[in-house]
Amino acid sequence: MAAVAVRVCGGVWRRTWKRGARGPGPAPRGQHAVACNARGGAVPAGKSGLAPWVPVVGLEIHAQISSNSKLFSGSQVQFAAPPNSLVSFFDASLPGTLPAGYQITQQRVPIAVNGSLSYSLCIDNKMSQMVTKTVRIKQIQLEQDSGKSLHDDTRSQTLIDLNRAGVGLMEVVMEPDMCCGEEAAAAVRELQLILQTLGSSQAVMAEGQLRVDANVSVHHPGEPYGVRTEVKNINSIRFLAKAVDYEIQRQIEELENGGTILNETRAFDSKLGCTVPMRDKEGKQDYRFMPEPNLPPLILYDAKSLPANMNHQQVVNIDWIHKRLPDLPSVKRAKLVEQYGILPEHSFTLLNEDGLAEFFENVVKQTQMKPKKVIGWIIKDLLSHLKQHSLTVKESPVSSFLLADLLNLLVKKDISSTAAKQVLAELWKGEGKTPLEIVKEKKLGLIQDQKELEQICQAVIDRQENEVMAIKSGNQKVLNKLIGLVQRETQGRSNAVLVRQILEKKLSE
Repeated sequence: MAAVAVRVCGGVWRRTWKRGARGPGPAPRGQHAVACNARGGAVPAGKSGLAPWVPVVGLEIHAQISSNSKLFSGSQVQFAAPPNSLVSFFDASLPGTLPAGYQITQQRVPIAVNGSLSYSLCIDNKMSQMVTKTVRIKQIQLEQDSGKSLHDDTRSQTLIDLNRAGVGLMEVVMEPDMCCGEEAAAAVRELQLILQTLGSSQAVMAEGQLRVDANVSVHHPGEPYGVRTEVKNINSIRFLAKAVDYEIQRQIEELENGGTILNETRAFDSKLGCTVPMRDKEGKQDYRFMPEPNLPPLILYDAKSLPANMNHQQVVNIDWIHKRLPDLPSVKRAKLVEQYGILPEHSFTLLNEDGLAEFFENVVKQTQMKPKKVIGWIIKDLLSHLKQHSLTVKESPVSSFLLADLLNLLVKKDISSTAAKQVLAELWKGEGKTPLEIVKEKKLGLIQDQKELEQICQAVIDRQENEVMAIKSGNQKVLNKLIGLVQRETQGRSNAVLVRQILEKKLSE
């Protein structure tokens, strides 16, 4: 028999014994090793539970600062450049320069302390049910990135690429206020959106511009925190959720089997879906900190503390910057809901896809269709096409103008919704045709002759004797089948509302 970890109220996990379950080891590929939901409620895996556990998750997030050059050298910052092609003498610590040979960071006086981040996540994976949580931010500090080791197992060699060495990073240290991978992933996604909105970082995880270290431990309620492990350099929000959940289960299984947790650094193997040990965790005594004599203190001012005789262009005034900040994602979402009357969950979808909110607003400005209906076309149709073809909003072959033009035809009742979807599919081919041109070419316009439509409806009624009897007996739901048959007969060129009216009139005679 093997043990399965289950989440219960208050962020507590219980061990439940399930006959025939998998023992310790990598989770099946593509599956979460543990269950987690925003409500914090139990996710049953067995009839009885023993030995509750409380998982504790804290994050350290390294975001690459948006800059054309490195922090203390003029070397260019560029993704995927040839190895060691963007390295100055200073970056490489070569003799004859002022050799660094160490990482510069803000150890004693970080740039910001005692903050917080609010984030939202779904309850039971339902977008219509969301809860907002808050994680405390201990500090934000500036530091240099280090070089990258490239391991060649075939030749048993390790090569060093110093292109990243000296690139400016901001490290966001979050307090251990989370309890599962889902919460960690939601918090990082919200931070990513904030950084991208402010322009502080492009935060593209696939390019190493946002990397996450997850600190994970488990303990019994009322006891001190357990020994933590650190899962390093996670470069995907999806992998972050999987890594944290796997590590929680691994630690619980290890302790339940009488083992101990080592204070070590681990890596997440995305192919196996598990964490693997890298090295023992260095203690604080292994770090050597000393002041950098070549760097003056970084002093931040606000309107009150700014000296009267100070040159405003040579100082950092927090209040001046704050007044010029764009709306943060949470404010944008609230404005979208208030201005357009859309559902809160739709506002999250609009902001989670880069450029989708702007696309939506551009369509609304150019169409007569109500925003509540436009959002359906954006999320259900446009976004599904984009995901199906692995395209970003900016790469969409259907512009906001074309979609608005199509929706205007629908509003004016020139075409049916079925025909509109056919037109959208044609627009997706990117052949340069307008919606109206496609409608004329494919003969998708609505049948305007009511007598013709009445004849089609009558023909459908004559062929569906059983359905007609059911409707006349009081089963009005069957009427939808007749409407569908008329739509099929007209190849989507009939107005469903008008068809219903005609059928109801004929069936009541």
